[in-house]
Amino acid sequence: MGQQDAMNTRVGGGNNGLSGGEKRRLSICIEILTRPKLLFLDEPTSKTVYFGTFSAANEFFASNGFPCPTLQNPSDHFLKTINKDFDKDIKEGFVNEIPTEEVISILVNSYKSSDIFQHAQTEIAQICKQHSRAVEKEKRHVTFFTQCHVLTRRSFISMYRDPGYYRWRLAVYIALALTLAVLFNNLGLSYGSIQARGALLLFVTAILTFMTVGGFPSFVEEMKVFERERLNGHYGIIAFVLANTISAIPFLIVISLIPGTICYYIPGLQKGFQHFFFSISTLFASMMLIESLMMVVAIGAGIQGIMMLVVGFFRSPADLPKPVLKYPLHHIAFHKYAYQILLKNESEGLRFENYHNNNNNNVGSGGARPMILTGEDAFKDIWHVEMATSKWVDLRVLFAMVVFL
Repeated sequence: MGQQDAMNTRVGGGNNGLSGGEKRRLSICIEILTRPKLLFLDEPTSKTVYFGTFSAANEFFASNGFPCPTLQNPSDHFLKTINKDFDKDIKEGFVNEIPTEEVISILVNSYKSSDIFQHAQTEIAQICKQHSRAVEKEKRHVTFFTQCHVLTRRSFISMYRDPGYYRWRLAVYIALALTLAVLFNNLGLSYGSIQARGALLLFVTAILTFMTVGGFPSFVEEMKVFERERLNGHYGIIAFVLANTISAIPFLIVISLIPGTICYYIPGLQKGFQHFFFSISTLFASMMLIESLMMVVAIGAGIQGIMMLVVGFFRSPADLPKPVLKYPLHHIAFHKYAYQILLKNESEGLRFENYHNNNNNNVGSGGARPMILTGEDAFKDIWHVEMATSKWVDLRVLFAMVVFL
């Protein structure tokens, strides 16, 4: 197809990409890969007027009565001679102003009887004979593993090149994380910090994952390519979904790690690598789940909004209307599990000083004395955390949603 010079060249990208003709030839190459029984091309029956060296083209046209005028580009002359759109331009140099259809007929018949045609047919036969075994060997379709490998590599390159896919989103995430970190800076262990910790963890769960839908415009463009290639039989839905998910993992790890670290250490959440790792894992699982949700529906932002309302922050789970909102929305909302995980992870080992109590036994002559309140009791009482269920169980539920969605 004459594409050797275009190897390792981007298909798009403006001036640095393929030309219009190279793109059209590339699209034909892609269709030929599946060895289709029918291939629709633009004017496939127009036949060949000339196929040979450029140096012999002028002589061929001149020998048939259509010489190239002086000081005129030969390529333009050849195009005007065989194209009906230029009928009005063919005035001088042709006897009796021969119609284009007759000109084409003369050239086609002359080419078929020429030595140039016979030489081309001989070369084609030799090439087919040399490569016939290789063509038959590669006739079968590629394996599912190869499809996933190629699609993963292509999807990763596409995500890396498109700044709107993850790089701009990472900048927005960092800005949001810094805002939350400054807003909730130095939480401490006072009774009031219980409310602040719950609010911070909700925002980390909801807002940071909510912004994942910002990559949907880029995903739509990728879906257009997928739809065309799937209909042409290049690969299936499972290979595309799996490749898209795998290629997104490195970017989601970075997006989870950097903003998550900012939101975790600056406000002063639980110290210790285990607690930090668990929080980052929860944030990563939530973002993976949103990526899966985005691949299912185009209204992912609206679905997230509904899930966020029934998570248990704005209204106690016990007070939610049982039809629909509590059963089943509250129990299928991934925000609930992510929020519960972060609260359980944060509550382990914490001790809060509670001055807000009516027990006179805690008040001595020296004034109010704090009642020590464990993190588990505080979060269970204020945020209705389901302490009977392990945070590991909730994390398994979260990753199960990633797999099934």
